[in-house]
Amino acid sequence: MGIQLSNATLSEVPESVARPTYDRATLTPGIVHIGLGNFHRAHQSWYLNRLFEQGFDHDWAIIGAGVRPYDAQMREKMKAQDYMTTLIELDPEAKSAEIVGSMIDYVPIEEGNGPLIEQMADPVIRIVALTVTEGGYYIDLATKGFDENHPDIKYDAAHPDHPRTAFGAIVAALKLRRERGIGPFTGQSCDNLQGNGNILRQTVVSLARLSDPDLADWIDSNCTFPNSMVDCIVPATGPRELAFATDFGIDDKVPVTHERFRQWVIEDNFCAGRPQWEKAGATLSDRVHDYETMKIRILNGGHQVISDIGELLCVETISGCMAHPKIHAFFNKVESEEIVPYVHPVPEFDPVDYQALIDRRFSNPEIVDTTRRVAFDGSSRHSGFLLPSIKDALAAGGPIDGLALASAFWARYCLGTRTDGSVIEPNDPLWSDLQPVAEKTKTDPSAWLEMRQLYGNLADNERFSAAFTGWMNKIHSDGIEAALDAYLA
Repeated sequence: MGIQLSNATLSEVPESVARPTYDRATLTPGIVHIGLGNFHRAHQSWYLNRLFEQGFDHDWAIIGAGVRPYDAQMREKMKAQDYMTTLIELDPEAKSAEIVGSMIDYVPIEEGNGPLIEQMADPVIRIVALTVTEGGYYIDLATKGFDENHPDIKYDAAHPDHPRTAFGAIVAALKLRRERGIGPFTGQSCDNLQGNGNILRQTVVSLARLSDPDLADWIDSNCTFPNSMVDCIVPATGPRELAFATDFGIDDKVPVTHERFRQWVIEDNFCAGRPQWEKAGATLSDRVHDYETMKIRILNGGHQVISDIGELLCVETISGCMAHPKIHAFFNKVESEEIVPYVHPVPEFDPVDYQALIDRRFSNPEIVDTTRRVAFDGSSRHSGFLLPSIKDALAAGGPIDGLALASAFWARYCLGTRTDGSVIEPNDPLWSDLQPVAEKTKTDPSAWLEMRQLYGNLADNERFSAAFTGWMNKIHSDGIEAALDAYLA
């Protein structure tokens, strides 16, 4: 089974595995991170671990947190191994492993989030960071504003001292800090959202305003919410990933696999200080918008281009999609003709070179990133990752056939069956709403674009509507591969 991972056994970890050389007992907290999924542990936690290894900022360790009952299980697993994680880098040339030790505690999960609120109100906490997925910020999909009518938000507004959500807990903690004269902290979103800091500010301030307008004004004036761009492909952990940890001689109940590439671009806007992340390879820049546009349009948009058609054609992984000649050709054609032309270069990358990088990263056979995982929450991801490219292409008079086809493939995906007849289990928070509309497309394709909470006014654009309708009709009459062949021809 390997060595049970803990502080006491670090000296027994095989020499082939990198381990913390700093004294973890001397670390003190500076960050509460809400949402201890794989991505955070392979990305933000890794950068801090790297910084600690260089001897810097040992007063910025992470305290993990969650707000849902299922987070309690993760807490117990992490606690049993002193909050450390085995990271396994999967590269076609070789695998490697390291132990990350930048997290030193995990807040108990309780209804009402009392322990989390008190932890965030502690003066030592200067940053509260989150990875809660793109769809977790209570955004009204139609207006892109704050969804104050969501049941969770209504509950938190009525029970501000015993909230359900992470954002309600943040508001409650900031209220305590103001009352105690402690001062604000920085709220740092680490999710794949354009303007993620601005969105986090919108959610926190808007929620506070529902119960305490004066507190909302104080938060808006004193707290900072830097925008950032995060990037690293991190698959879900299953039996294969657990076995990798064992192969390296470690018994880790929650190991994380990841690709070799990482990028973190951060706006330098922290009201209570920050770690020196730039010493660990992060980029501090006032051009976060350009970096995130490149990444969201080309990488995240590219994921949506291929994941739905991959699922429909029974291709289980993203690397499998790239090995499929037609899906790979679809990816390259849509990217090069309909996405890349509207992306600005950044200091490190020209958009054409970045597309080539993404092609290589998606093609890495060692990364078993499932099409189902990538296709999850299309209602957030299509609207966030593909619609901006569609709008830019329409404004420029450029081609949009491939993006229209990608939207049609998503509509077909939401019918819930693959080409072999197997069932696609619900894979979107709005699945029960999407399926009946997908069914309507068999006789009225325009019904899909009439979901204006997702597509805005695209239904009114004759060129896009005609392209989408044509593809939808072809998919229903001739089949998925026939539509794909027609586009590639």
